[in-house]
Amino acid sequence: MAYEVKVIGPERIDELRKRTSEINYYESKADINGVCVELFTENKTYLEMWTDNFYHMSDRVRAHARIYCLDDPSTDLHVEYDYENSVAYLFNFDYYGWVKSIALGLAGNILEEHGIFPVHGAALDIDGMGVTLIAPSKTGKTTQSWGLLRMDNTYLITDDWYFVEFGYGRPRATGSEKNCYIDSDVGDVWPEYKPLVKHVRFDNKGRGIGNIRWITGEGSVIDRTSMRCVLFLKRDYDDPNIIKRMSTEEALDYLVSHDFCNPHQLVRDERRMKNRTEFFRKYLSECDVLMVNTTCPAEETQERIREALSSL
Repeated sequence: MAYEVKVIGPERIDELRKRTSEINYYESKADINGVCVELFTENKTYLEMWTDNFYHMSDRVRAHARIYCLDDPSTDLHVEYDYENSVAYLFNFDYYGWVKSIALGLAGNILEEHGIFPVHGAALDIDGMGVTLIAPSKTGKTTQSWGLLRMDNTYLITDDWYFVEFGYGRPRATGSEKNCYIDSDVGDVWPEYKPLVKHVRFDNKGRGIGNIRWITGEGSVIDRTSMRCVLFLKRDYDDPNIIKRMSTEEALDYLVSHDFCNPHQLVRDERRMKNRTEFFRKYLSECDVLMVNTTCPAEETQERIREALSSL
């Protein structure tokens, strides 16, 4: 993980509560799959990105989880986590992407206790078939998911994070964000997305909140789908296979060895990790699972993925 998470006790919690009560913050509540997460920040840019990124929760709803962004030159970059009360204190964060990921992580911690598990991945509905791409960083997840979105009768659920629950036939995947956190070079592979960057203010990491509906149409984003196919991505030049099927246990081993492809798990105790492992075992067992090796040019990989999906 790029930042350390420290679980704090009562004395430190009281200290931070007093400290934050003396600061005038911008405040905004987000609805993340029914969980109300409230942001407190002095950074107006974070506030604007947050409100563009997430669905708004009514101010009349009491927050289930809270995030405080604090600047403190006397300490380093880290998170102090009041686990019992679902409060995260973010010290010296200069990157909105981690702020939003911690918000999603807080919501995930709460929902896991109700049998609803977070997945760090992209999800689409392709002519009624749920497809998800799950991958370590820099293996082409966003490129390939946005490539698939160019197909007819295809809808975006999310390009980054969703929640899964069972009991509805196939696993039901529900999106978590209103708009996408995109790279400034989003149109380099698929030129039709180039106009999207004209209306986006990018941060110091070259990323910003973009509304993909401006390109793909107002109805191109839907909130849920029934999941049918899991695509894992890797980039391994020593493996000649481009696409191959995986058994449930092979897929689970890959996922566990890559920390569930999610660096933003705030709680990693034995019980939580065991529950996540069992969730993914069930999830994978109910889907077709393919491994995609993204060593080819993006356009060729896209064609191979489409061919594989058409054969399911």
